[in-house]
Amino acid sequence: MAVKETPLMKQYYEVKQKHPDALLLFRVGDFYETFSEDAIKASHLLGITLTKRANGSASSVELAGFPYHSLDTYLPKLIAAGQRVAICEQLEDPKKQKL
Repeated sequence: MAVKETPLMKQYYEVKQKHPDALLLFRVGDFYETFSEDAIKASHLLGITLTKRANGSASSVELAGFPYHSLDTYLPKLIAAGQRVAICEQLEDPKKQKL
């Protein structure tokens, strides 16, 4: 059975595929979120909570995030831990997207 991905997760995986060696900070509203293996790594390195969320199907995905205004606190910690970091910002208002 194929996993049905939400538009957000589809976009995340497309960006992650382009930067597989980087920890991807993915802007979702007022938060930078990490998913899957990146979330596990980020929660450990940053001391933030690791949770799970359904991603549009019966399966779930790990996630860990922090408020966007805390980027100046968390980004240096990731760099100091030797992580390559990619940051994906929202370029348009998701409310205006037609799906």
